[in-house]
Amino acid sequence: MDREYARPLDVEALARGVHLSAGHLSRQFKAAYGESPYQYLMTRRIERAMTLLRRGDLSVTEVCFAVGCASLGTFSSRFTELVGMPPSVYRRAARSGLEGLPSLVVKTVTRPVRNREATRAGARIA
Repeated sequence: MDREYARPLDVEALARGVHLSAGHLSRQFKAAYGESPYQYLMTRRIERAMTLLRRGDLSVTEVCFAVGCASLGTFSSRFTELVGMPPSVYRRAARSGLEGLPSLVVKTVTRPVRNREATRAGARIA
């Protein structure tokens, strides 16, 4: 999922590959990673979207489809849930707030927060 984040998630195919039922795979995955396969995939997609939005050369819609999301509404909702601000606001703020920082620092401070831990009010990029 980390490498193929832009492809559709097929839990059934993943489960067949490791000789488990889809339900059992999902339970085991959640026990190991703390979130369902779908949530994990969406987190990877949002991480990549954050990188693309910081670059600034793609629109929010283009980023949405580039990371494998089929619905702009779902993408925007999940992005806001994880990052604490809508993708359009993030795009504007990120371009001015992170200039000159080393890429490792940018990656660390902009990593999305899982499990709905992002603050709703007063969310900041750095």
